[in-house]
Amino acid sequence: MSNSWLPVADALAAMQSQVSALTETETVSLSAALDRVLAQPVCADINVPGYDNSAMDGYALRAAEATQPLKVVGEAFAGHPFDGTLPANSCVRIMTGAQMPQGADAVVMQENVERDDADIQVQTTVKCGDNVRLCGSDITDGAVVLAAGQRLNAVHIGLLASLGIAEVTVIRKLRVALFSNGDELVVPGEPLRKASQIYDSNRFTLTAMLQRLNVDIIDLGHIADDPDALESAFQQAMRSADLVISSAGVSVGDADHTKNTLAKLGHIEFWKIAIKPGKPFAFGRLGDAWFCGLPGNPVAAVVTLDQLVQPLLRRMAGEQLTPPLQLEAKAATAIKKRPGRTDFQRGRFSQRDGQLWAEPVGSQSSAVLTSVAQANCFLVLEQERDSIAAGESIIIQPFDQLLT
Repeated sequence: MSNSWLPVADALAAMQSQVSALTETETVSLSAALDRVLAQPVCADINVPGYDNSAMDGYALRAAEATQPLKVVGEAFAGHPFDGTLPANSCVRIMTGAQMPQGADAVVMQENVERDDADIQVQTTVKCGDNVRLCGSDITDGAVVLAAGQRLNAVHIGLLASLGIAEVTVIRKLRVALFSNGDELVVPGEPLRKASQIYDSNRFTLTAMLQRLNVDIIDLGHIADDPDALESAFQQAMRSADLVISSAGVSVGDADHTKNTLAKLGHIEFWKIAIKPGKPFAFGRLGDAWFCGLPGNPVAAVVTLDQLVQPLLRRMAGEQLTPPLQLEAKAATAIKKRPGRTDFQRGRFSQRDGQLWAEPVGSQSSAVLTSVAQANCFLVLEQERDSIAAGESIIIQPFDQLLT
């Protein structure tokens, strides 16, 4: 176990290199597939669209005949195609999505046509293929439409449905055990009986964030600063979970019960990361489970779950990892910072005259959760960077689904 401060990038790389993706799979219906991770590629077994169809309401015709009057010989609607082959010097009234009549090779918009009873005169130049969606132009039969490791969103669900797919094979859900630690904590809804007591907000915040990742949460509740209680909680967690998350008990000055219990039951890789807030962050192994020990301060717990634990969970879930969205902005105000740690300050960004501007919001204390509630992004200030003057360029990371 190292006692030095690990840079954030090194900590992330170390965690990613040690864990493996789950291999157990299950088959779920499309209605239960949102936010699940595909265990295998999905290939199309049909063309989409399945036939040439109109992209507009208008008239289907032969482009070579568009300069002469054409007789309207029928209609075509989505699900109700024109029956037969289009005769010479004629056209078919057609609606968006309707199958192209045999013999027609273009569609002219209805706004570009003058109609006189059963005849039309086209008022624009028409080329072969105009306003026609060709069979397979979106997806071809046999094409890979979604790769293994894709976390399914609402659009993916619709895409699968468009292929007639009713079930998908996905990685089983991660099991994450969570508990908070500290004699000062009180469950919300109960009265604070001592001036030294505070409400246990971390467990509820972290649970809500984890729910956004669609994991199975094993809530072990609030554990007192008692060696036997802590050991019992850790043993229960490591038997049932893929990952164990604790909140508090890993900072310098905390009671040694958590550290002693972890040393007894498992192995901790590192305790300290050069991140602000969140320097006291523990990562290691507990039996067959992995362990992440988060700081007790609310903002530090939020930042470390979002920046450190979230990528770990996505990797364990078998998801294809992509870097978080980061954008360049100008500092709207001066920003205080000391070199030594990567600082994730809570801020707000907006666009003015084509330029992104961002500034810190609220108190930047790691204990003040209102700063996160008021923010829409992190100001990501590099480890060795000093204070920033107004107008300097900074990197912002808009809040993702865990915090919105």
